[in-house]
Parts: sequence; structure tokens; C-alpha cells
Amino acid sequence: MPADATAHVRIARPSRDLEAAERFWAAGLGLGVQYRHEADGTPGRHSLLMVGRPDAAWHLELVHDPTAPVEPRPTPEDLLVVYLGEPVPATLVERLEQHGGTRVPAHNPYWDTWGVTTRDPDGYLLVLSTRTWSSSGAG
Repeated sequence: MPADATAHVRIARPSRDLEAAERFWAAGLGLGVQYRHEADGTPGRHSLLMVGRPDAAWHLELVHDPTAPVEPRPTPEDLLVVYLGEPVPATLVERLEQHGGTRVPAHNPYWDTWGVTTRDPDGYLLVLSTRTWSSSGAG
């Protein structure tokens, strides 16, 4: 199968605390839990949390290996951008903050002009953009 527009995309990241991640991504942002697996302590077996929308062609997988945890190492350019196509609701930003997020200034001022940046409990950045996505480039 070619990697075309119908291919599903999984974005996988390490997480320190899957419960905190679930609060942020599910209760805060409103993504659904698509799959959850708790490791049984066997080396090499990971705990997983997959969040997204059932009808979307992507999902976010958060991984924790309790026997050999990987520390998240996000950079200021590791962004997950969600194009809302409308102003970012203040209530959504407040809900993200109430569920473990921290609003931060963007490393690239473009995102402060066109959205709101929030750090998740693992330090990764979520940008809620007021723009719409265009296949000809950034929204």
C-alpha cells in the first residue's frame, strides 16, 4: 500500500505518566481513548494510551515502559498543531490548563499570531491554530 492520503498516521511519544497524559489529551482536549493497555511488568512490554478521533486518519500513541522508562525530550519545534479554522475558545484553553497543561509562548512567533500554544504534562507542545490547513503550505 502506498503512503498516500488514505494512509493512517500514528504519532508515538514516550510519556512519564499515562494518567496525566490522558487527563490532558482526553479530558482536556476532548480526544477519545481509542486503545489502552497496561503493562504486566514483563520486560519489553509497554503500557499504551492511544487517543484520537475514531473517524480521523491519525492518532497519538503515548507509551510508557515501566521496566525501562524513556524520558520525553521534546524540543521547542516538536509541535502537534490542530487547525481549528476559528478563534481558539478561551474555555478550551482553560480546560487544558485544568487538566495539566500550561500555556506558553511559542518558540516561533508565528504560532502566537495564529494560535495558542500549550505544553502537555510530558513537555510536548500542542498548538491550537486559528487558521485552516491548506495543502499548499502552512494554513
